[in-house]
Amino acid sequence: MSEIKGGCLCGGVRYESPEVAVMTAVCHCTHCQKQSGSAFSTNLVVPAAAFKVTASTLATFNDVGDSGLGVRRYFCKRCGSPVYSELDANPGIVAVKAGTLDDRSWVHPKLHMWRESAQAWVEIADDAVCFARNAVA
Repeated sequence: MSEIKGGCLCGGVRYESPEVAVMTAVCHCTHCQKQSGSAFSTNLVVPAAAFKVTASTLATFNDVGDSGLGVRRYFCKRCGSPVYSELDANPGIVAVKAGTLDDRSWVHPKLHMWRESAQAWVEIADDAVCFARNAVA
C-alpha cells in the first residue's frame, strides 16, 4: 500500500497517516449513497490514533447510519468534499474517502458492506467479500 496523504477538492483540508490502511471497503448503505452522490462510498479504514488532519476547513454532519448508530461525516465547508467518517459501530477507526487520496492508484477494495442496499446495476467481482449489512457490529 502507498502512503496515506490527501485532501479535499479546494485544498482547504489536508490529512495524513503513517499507518497503512487496515482494509479498503465499499459501503453501499443508503446514507453513503446520498453522501457520495453515487451508488456507494469507497473507504480506507485507518486507525484513528494515527490519522491526522494537517490543514482544516472541516465541517461535520452528525448522522445516524443504517445501523442505527451514530456516524460523524467530515467534509470541507468550502468545497463540500466528503473527507472521512467516524462510525460508532466501529470505534477506533476512521473511514477515509478513497477519492480524496493524493495517489489513488493502489486502492483495490475487495470488501463490500451493506450489500443489501446496493444498486442493482452495480457489478461486484466474484472474488469480493460481501456483507449484507455492516461487517462489524
